[in-house]
Order: sequence, then C-alpha cells, then structure tokens
Amino acid sequence: MSDKTATLNVDGSSLELPVLPGSVGPEVVDIRKMYGQTGKFTYDPGFTSTASCQSAITYIDGGEGILLHRGYPIDQLAEKANFLEVAYLLLHGDLPKQEELDEFTQTITYHTMVHEQLAQFFRGFRRDAHPMAVMTGVVGALSAFYHDSTDITDPQQRLIASHRLIAKMPTIAAMAYKYSVGQPFVYPQNDLSYTGNFLRMTFSVPAEPYEVNPVIERAMDRIFILHADHEQNASTSTVRLAGSSGANPFACIAAGIACLWGPAHGGANEAALNMLREIGDEKNVKAYVDRAKDKNDPFRLMGFGHRVYKNYDPRAKVMQQTAEEVLKELNISDPVLDVARQLEQIALNDDYFIEKKLYPNVDFYSGIILNAIGFPTEMFTALFALARTTGWVAQWNEMISDPEQKIGRPRQLYVGATQRDYVPVGER
Repeated sequence: MSDKTATLNVDGSSLELPVLPGSVGPEVVDIRKMYGQTGKFTYDPGFTSTASCQSAITYIDGGEGILLHRGYPIDQLAEKANFLEVAYLLLHGDLPKQEELDEFTQTITYHTMVHEQLAQFFRGFRRDAHPMAVMTGVVGALSAFYHDSTDITDPQQRLIASHRLIAKMPTIAAMAYKYSVGQPFVYPQNDLSYTGNFLRMTFSVPAEPYEVNPVIERAMDRIFILHADHEQNASTSTVRLAGSSGANPFACIAAGIACLWGPAHGGANEAALNMLREIGDEKNVKAYVDRAKDKNDPFRLMGFGHRVYKNYDPRAKVMQQTAEEVLKELNISDPVLDVARQLEQIALNDDYFIEKKLYPNVDFYSGIILNAIGFPTEMFTALFALARTTGWVAQWNEMISDPEQKIGRPRQLYVGATQRDYVPVGER
C-alpha cells in the first residue's frame, strides 16, 4: 500500500484520494469514497480509464506491445507451452509441474463428453443457426444438466465447474459445426490431445479414418493460447459483472459468449478475412490503402490497430509465423496471404500507419489460418469463445474469491427530463 494521495478539489473543498500501485503498470486513484464524501461521480464512457477490479492474471502494456499471463510473455507461452499448460497457469497461478500437468490433463480429458440429452437440445435449433447463437444457448443450458457444480460458495464445486467448462467447450463447438453442416456428432477420444481431439470431433466422419495433422494441431494450439485471456475486455468484464450477482458459472460464461459475438470484439478476424478477400489481388492493395487514408471514404482496413495496443500486437508476430507454417504444410498458395503480406509491409513502413500506430493485430492473420484449415467464417468467433473460456473461468474464479468484490452497479450521468406530473391521456 502506498502513502501517495491525489487531491481532488470540488466545490471549494479538497478531498484526498489514495493512490494505489500495482506490481507493474499505471497506479490507480481510489475513488470508492468519492461519492459519499462529495456527492459526485466520475464520468468514463466505456470504462477506458477505470480499473474495475484487482487482478493477478493478465497484464497488458499497449504502448510497448507487452502481454503477460501470470508474468509469462505470450510469445514464450505460444512457442513453448501447450494450451492445457496455459489453462492451468491462468487458473492456478503457476505453470504446472509434470505430475500436476498430467493430473490436470487427465481431468480435462475425462470431462470432455457432454450429457447425451444435449444432443436433443441442439436439434431444437434451425440448421442455419449461427454457431455463436447455438453456443450461447447450449452453454447457458449446462446448468440444467450439471446441478452438482453450481454452488459458487463451495470451492470444490467451482473447481469442478471450471474443469467442465474448459473440457466441454471444444465438444460443444464441434457439435455446433457438425449440426450446421448436417453431419453426425463425433464423440471425444481420450487418447488425443485437447486440440487434436477438437480437430477430430470437427472434421472426422464415420465413413473414413481421421489422422490429426501435427502441424495443424500445433497451429490450433497456438491460436487457442493466443486467445486464452486478454485482461478486462468487454466479454471478460461481462463474465465478471454477471458473476458479481451470484449467477452460476455456466450462465456467466454464456453471457461472455454473447458479448464476444459482437463484430467489434470477437468477430474482427472474420471482418479482416472478408476485407482481404474483397481486395483480392496484390495489384489492388494500393487503391484500398488510398481509400483507407481518405477521410471522406467510409472504407476502413480491418485487422489493423487495437483498442489497447499502440504498438505491434505481440500475438500477431506468432500468428504470422503460424500462417506461414500452415499454408506450407497444406501446400496452399493463397492470394489472400499475398495481399496480407503486402498490407503488413505498408503498415510497418508507411508514415500514415506509423503516425496513427495502425499495426497488424492478431485478427489480421488468424482468419487466414482458420480458413486454410477448413473452418467456415461463421465458426471463427466460436473458436475464439472456445479458447477464451479458459480466461473467463480464471477471471470468474478470481472474482468470486475476492473479498472486496461487490455486485456490479455502474452509475450514470443523467441527461433526461426532470420530474414531470402525469397528465391523463385525453388532456395531452
């Protein structure tokens, strides 16, 4: 705790507000007593200058392009760890020892099956339902199937629910895909890795054997790691806000999925891929860049810049390398990647992009990779939700265990009508 304070002058009187340090990053001004002592609120649309909680999970320095999970740089985790190692890290605070990883892996593996009656639940959706609509409904319904892990006051039930969510999300995502294309559901196979199991459940069919391609498996594992958590973003804040009311964990994660569905959040990689397809050929790149620079043209380059990062997104560097590996393995010469490469070089060298700090972000490459592997664009956000569930679960657990946590209740700057008296309808 720091002895530093900030002085706020309001209506001729001053108020001393504590300044709280983090282990790294900006200090924060503690305004919890401000309303009680001054009758004034702060005004911060989008909460861009507000710390809503204390957290020890993820740290971002957008100016320097740094992303740490429990202190570990994201590029090290993506290159050296597997997804379940990162899941354990986010959930428990430290990288697992071998015996801890083995036990955690077995626990997750043996929770991957879903209740058989959930198959009937899927069939209640139209065949053309968006996978995110299906996932929101199915994940929310898990609380109806797993009553024994909804008591949030019981640490053991919270842990079981966390394991179930991490384990069952790949199965649910694969089932959503299978349902949309009219193929039979594929059950999990316990001798496969977390990511390999997901690929098999998604792409195998009963008519022929399926071998998991290790290059594709590693690429998907990296994608999952790179999307596992990202501090207090919109969907994570939604999970925390829902959880602050005491809602069960399945409902909280369903709320996060619904928030992630928005095109400004989880749908950005789909938008970036669609833009690259629209450009179509390297010879068209300059014309589209010129349009992006024209303030009178509504066209915007997708996959560049980030709400937080004002430097090169550290996840994008890993994603670029992964895109090269996948396309080489699949022997794909994709004109979309050629367009992406040229756009990246322009963004890194053109004064307009440098001045505005419009660097390629993680969404710029992820859509190319997922498209090459064979995922339809409507599955992109569902895959994001699959990976981010790990971060949501870790954040939810941290929130529940925080003695300072209260039910979320943002205030407002009211600009509506002042008090009016009711007038009978015939006299209006």
